[in-house]
Amino acid sequence: MQTQVQTQRRYTISEVEARTGLTQHTLRWYERIGLMPHVDRSHSGQRRFTDKDLDWLAFVGKLRTTGMSVADMVRYAELVREGPQTAGDRRELLERTRDEVRTRIAELTDALAVLDYKIDTYAMCADVAEKADRT
Repeated sequence: MQTQVQTQRRYTISEVEARTGLTQHTLRWYERIGLMPHVDRSHSGQRRFTDKDLDWLAFVGKLRTTGMSVADMVRYAELVREGPQTAGDRRELLERTRDEVRTRIAELTDALAVLDYKIDTYAMCADVAEKADRT
């Protein structure tokens, strides 16, 4: 019986930049501040990212979209590296972020309602002016 060795795709920093939209500078910075887990290197010292790294970067992008601070993202990454015993702390951090996102969504929903009202008001004014011009 043959054992099948599964090879994992490796990506250069340029390829990751193209796939994620993150600059090479940002990718290096993420690694330097501890937001990015250890990235393997080739024999010549070039970074070699894996699909798992790309998944992590996609998740970090979602955290950025939530407005989570870089410090909290780094803290989350540290907790992940510490292992499963930190699951409760990670959950608390994500729950706090979720609450902040929900608050922000409510604020934006209120702001959108005001914009819709003003746009409708101006549309009605334009309709009235257009009808007056026809008479």
